[in-house]
Amino acid sequence: MKTLPALFATFVLAAALPACAGGDPASPATASAQSHQGHAAQSPAPATLPQLLVHKSPSCGCCVHWVEHMREAGFTVEVRDVDNVQAVKDRVGVPTGKASCHTAEVGGYFIEGHVPAADVKRLLAEAPEARGLTVPGMPAGSPGMELPDGRVQPYAVELVANDGSTTEFSRHGE
Repeated sequence: MKTLPALFATFVLAAALPACAGGDPASPATASAQSHQGHAAQSPAPATLPQLLVHKSPSCGCCVHWVEHMREAGFTVEVRDVDNVQAVKDRVGVPTGKASCHTAEVGGYFIEGHVPAADVKRLLAEAPEARGLTVPGMPAGSPGMELPDGRVQPYAVELVANDGSTTEFSRHGE
């Protein structure tokens, strides 16, 4: 008798075979394979990414959109609705004035606010001695704060050092 993981692997393989063999372009397996072509070189495989734990207010809608952005980027995400997100920020060391609406934890780092998934992946790959990344506030056009017209308010992602100081990690919207 096959174990559950073995059955799952068999199912995934069976679903992927039509796409690999040039199957029906309308089939879900082919469509899924085509939508992911060219992305493997840009980011690690989802299985290599650590789980992301997100702490957010139960009423925050933009946090839900950011979580979806992270899932689409290949992260497995656990969401915890908490009444006091500030207690989490204090515990992980988010500096005063650098907060946003949600705080995540991944790979020993905190991710504060609407940090793009590509920056989180870069942080994990480079593994600097630091507390984490932050996008203070809620910049328009950042992941989870998208605008219908696609505009992005220029913003910086900041790396928070172990001493609480910050330096620019990346810039977006310019």
